[in-house]
Amino acid sequence: MSAPITHAMVLAAGLGTRMRARAEDPPKPLTEIAGRTLLDRLLDRLEHAGMTRIVINLHHKAERISDHLAQRDGAEIVYSDERTELLETGGGVKKALPLLGPDPFLVCNGDILWQENADILAALSAGFDAARMDALLMLAPLSACTGYDGQGDFDQHADGRLTRRQGEQAPFVFGGVQVLSPAAFEATPNGAFSLNHIYDSAAATGRLYGEVLDGRWMHVGTPEGVHAAQEVLASGLSN
Repeated sequence: MSAPITHAMVLAAGLGTRMRARAEDPPKPLTEIAGRTLLDRLLDRLEHAGMTRIVINLHHKAERISDHLAQRDGAEIVYSDERTELLETGGGVKKALPLLGPDPFLVCNGDILWQENADILAALSAGFDAARMDALLMLAPLSACTGYDGQGDFDQHADGRLTRRQGEQAPFVFGGVQVLSPAAFEATPNGAFSLNHIYDSAAATGRLYGEVLDGRWMHVGTPEGVHAAQEVLASGLSN
């Protein structure tokens, strides 16, 4: 069996432009849903999943995030500073590799929210096989998404492998959580690049896999998505 995954990264360096934020508004990960920030909800999940070190990258309103977390107990929190250069998702993770260590690790978008009937982080951690995989993505069924108006991202084969959407619609949406191998970054460019570079390279070699969420995934990247998520949580579903 593979060693348990104990390190994770939260991508919190985005500009928040889709939220149509005002200057005084908090950065998107500090958006409150039903009285608790997205970032705190996510960190709670990561700590419950056994993460002992969590790296958070910072750019937009960086001090708001670090100040908010200054009094938080639990896992060790380490910051990767991108205030001088925004590196996108892939470049941000690559810069933080020395902080994440040599073993596979979790990476999560800082603005995601989901309800689950089974522990998806535990399933991702247990399901990752570095001998076969470069990336294992959390997938949300298109039919179980709130606040999402896209056409899906991936098709999944019987053995769990993923390929990009082939038709007008795909059954699964990438849910913003994944396990990645450090080896997946060996052929990546320097500077800013998207994690899509890794997904496409892994898919081309049959090393991109998915784990399907049993629950509801909520897209909260826009004010409309936040409102829809508030309604889901108000309906009595757990987060």
